[in-house]
Amino acid sequence: MQKDDLTYAGHMPDMARKAAEKTRGKQRVDYDSDENLRLAMAHLIQSVGEAARRVSPPFQAAHPEIPWRDIIGMRHKVVHDYLTVDFDLVWDVATVELPPLIAQLEKLVPPGE
Repeated sequence: MQKDDLTYAGHMPDMARKAAEKTRGKQRVDYDSDENLRLAMAHLIQSVGEAARRVSPPFQAAHPEIPWRDIIGMRHKVVHDYLTVDFDLVWDVATVELPPLIAQLEKLVPPGE
């Protein structure tokens, strides 16, 4: 394990929790009508993916329960396809995919560590 692995793995749930907090109590109509929320979600998901991308391959291999490739792939979509970001997918990731991912990541790096 590289020394930065826990730093980056710890950054992932931090950013995912921020996304979860911003969508808490929101409905899809709120998201659709709020450009700032859509942009914030895209940025936070991008940040989760960027941190995942920096986690070493041995650490990733040691934790196959985390969908590293999917997380990094989503980051690539947001960063490289910024003219055609699929905001339906961003909403789905933020509201469906991130909550269980946060729980998985917190097993690796408990909050506050």
